[in-house]
Amino acid sequence: MEILSQYGNILLILACVFGFFMAWGVGANDVANAMGTSVGSRALTVRQAIVIAMVFEFAGAYLAGGEVTATIRKGIIDAQVFTDQPELLVYGMLSALLAAGTWLLIASLLGWPVSTTHSIVGAIVGFSAVGISIEAVAWGKVVSIVASWVVSPLLAGTISFLLFRSVQRLILDTADPFANAKRYIPMYMFAAGWMVSMVTLTKGLKHLFKDLDIKLSFLQDAGIAALVGLLVMSVGIAMLKRIKRNPAEEQSNRFASVERLFAILMIFTACAMAFAHGSNDVANAVGPLAAVVSTVQSGAVLAKATMPSWILLLGGVGIIVGLATYGFKVMATIGKKITELTPSRGFAAELAAASTVVLASGTGLPVSTTHTLVGAVLGVGLARGIGALNLRMVSTIAVSWVVTLPAGAGIAILFFFFFKGVFG
Repeated sequence: MEILSQYGNILLILACVFGFFMAWGVGANDVANAMGTSVGSRALTVRQAIVIAMVFEFAGAYLAGGEVTATIRKGIIDAQVFTDQPELLVYGMLSALLAAGTWLLIASLLGWPVSTTHSIVGAIVGFSAVGISIEAVAWGKVVSIVASWVVSPLLAGTISFLLFRSVQRLILDTADPFANAKRYIPMYMFAAGWMVSMVTLTKGLKHLFKDLDIKLSFLQDAGIAALVGLLVMSVGIAMLKRIKRNPAEEQSNRFASVERLFAILMIFTACAMAFAHGSNDVANAVGPLAAVVSTVQSGAVLAKATMPSWILLLGGVGIIVGLATYGFKVMATIGKKITELTPSRGFAAELAAASTVVLASGTGLPVSTTHTLVGAVLGVGLARGIGALNLRMVSTIAVSWVVTLPAGAGIAILFFFFFKGVFG
């Protein structure tokens, strides 16, 4: 207790710096995953992708990030273990942020799309199990999180496979793909608008609704989300009307004009993916930071702590800076090196990944956006046959995933004993 009162300000400053560093890593590695399909399929330029990410990542983090943040902050470890020595929780969360940020920096330099969720969960489990005790870890919760890392890519891969099959059947494999694209693409736009609105209403805004004493039923939520979906669809239809057929381009590529229509759709799915990512992965940076702030300010480990808005702001800004300064390397891996992406393929991967992440965020499960998106890209590749996949790149990514958990844990253990030695 004396340590927290003596070094409180220093620990808070370190927490903010490490939290920003971790958020930078999320932006450099994970947001690049989310935007990689849009950039790789040439539907968006890097600059456009960054602008979309800035707006929708922040909106997702701020409006729908609370559920997952609670899991990262207090779901993985048993807070009661730290009651007598709250400073150990502070050292541990500082170590987790610094360790995960360091690993993400290394992975981003190498162009590996690793999981920020893997990194932070591995780091928290590492310092708790080795630095405190095996009992400090809520193993039941960890098992459910680990299971989600297997389930989420399978789910996203299945959804993207089915979505792209529907695109092939309704549009690409027809006598007049351009006319059918104009007919069916608005429906996909409606689906993207409805899905993001639904999770925002049912999960993201529930704290605000509670404060305003507003109670909406599931059907009312679905109705409001449908109105938003119709609005998105009407904006999309207006944009689609500007795209005219180009017979000259179609002589070399039958689907050239169709892909230009899908590029419009990808603007909407990129927004959905950025929102979904922000809602799920900002927790990786701000969850541990919130735990440090509440512990230092109260002098005790609180079972329930509020999330100050400035912490979400810090996380949102860090993510955007990371994407803008170093996101291009991982974007290239996701967008170009797994399978060749066109706007029609990229759309299926993005909408499937966004749907999976949004569902997980709504249930409070910190799934890996990386695993989800890679699973979705693989699903699109498989829809065209196994030969469409770069299996060497897929195996490299799989190895980087396996290494991430022990790497995060190992680095966090070293930092934990370092902080304990310095302050303890």
